[in-house]
Amino acid sequence: MTTTARTSPVAQTPPVTQTPIEARNQIVNMVRDFVRREVEPAAAEHDANDTVPYDLIDQMKELGLFGINVPEEYGGMGLDYTTFAMIFEEISKGYMTLTGTLGTHHILTYVLTHYGTPEQRARFLPRLASGQIRGGLALTEPGGGSDVGALQTRAVKDGEEYVVNGSKMFITNAESGDAFCLLARTDPDSSIKHRGLSAFVIEKDGTPGFKVGRHLDKLGYRGLDTCELFFEDYRIPAENLIGGAENVGFGQVMSGLETGRINVGARAVGVAQAALDASMRYVQQRESFGQPIGQHQAIQLKIADMATKIQAARLLVYDAAAKKDSGERIDLESGMAKLFASEMCGEVSMEAMRIHGGYGYTKDFPVERYYRDAPLMIIGEGTNEIMRLVIARQLLRRPEYQL
Repeated sequence: MTTTARTSPVAQTPPVTQTPIEARNQIVNMVRDFVRREVEPAAAEHDANDTVPYDLIDQMKELGLFGINVPEEYGGMGLDYTTFAMIFEEISKGYMTLTGTLGTHHILTYVLTHYGTPEQRARFLPRLASGQIRGGLALTEPGGGSDVGALQTRAVKDGEEYVVNGSKMFITNAESGDAFCLLARTDPDSSIKHRGLSAFVIEKDGTPGFKVGRHLDKLGYRGLDTCELFFEDYRIPAENLIGGAENVGFGQVMSGLETGRINVGARAVGVAQAALDASMRYVQQRESFGQPIGQHQAIQLKIADMATKIQAARLLVYDAAAKKDSGERIDLESGMAKLFASEMCGEVSMEAMRIHGGYGYTKDFPVERYYRDAPLMIIGEGTNEIMRLVIARQLLRRPEYQL
């Protein structure tokens, strides 16, 4: 989970080869079947006990989902971002927590694929794609939040190593992860603060100075380890500096977060769709005043609005994914998709609870879990207040709006 905004231009990435429709359908159907068969029956128990679903994660490894966008030459599936979004949507219908296992893992693979040296790609990507090692993103700090320019974690060059001191907060996969993309300050004297940041790939290899802190007890998004990370004189080999270049880490990570906003938007669509599906089943079974409540106009108005908002959000997410596939910058489109989809998810999950009445407020039905999970998408991967600023600033820069 990250809360950050982009304030500087980032280089475009190469276009992605579009996944053939037949292959896309086969992959999405495979994921849908996995969710119905394995995920849905186990979700409530893992959520209630806040237990990591290792058995489901192992099955996702076998399905190749840890290498969704990793190039085939490194053992990945090499899929496009439209298929990526569809996969995240399907998993979120069953248990949104599982997408968290893949989300920041994917950001690490993205940064290495597009910015890593040939040696870094060969060293890390095959193991990440297979799920042999799980990845994460060490970005957000206790005192920074959305203000990446205020990042305090320092990495000081010392011979062939960097010495890191600082801490990170709200780190997904912190306990279970093996490798992380770490953003740290290497030039404290830079007049533009975000230009003094560098990205590193770090591993839990027993090197002293790298400690996982407390497990955070969350409202929703349960069954996934979210923790603090602490670095005290932690030494990183200089060869782990991503791309071998200092002070360009901000752009590398922000480019990855564009795709992170696609996945968060897709998660929101999936959770909202699950809430609608549950409501559609309920309104045809629950009776009041001698007929199913789905026959009451008040309920019909609700489900019509819910379905329309979900489809609008889905199309925004797919549009952002398609533009990413073409190699375009998508801070505007991914920001719009994430903003609209996450706010929609909050609204739809609340409406689903209202449709269920008192039953929706109990743990006998899954809609209360959808309601608790929805705020994560509003807050994570850049708060929606930040998303609005990103969208407005991008619009103000467009030539057609220049006076």
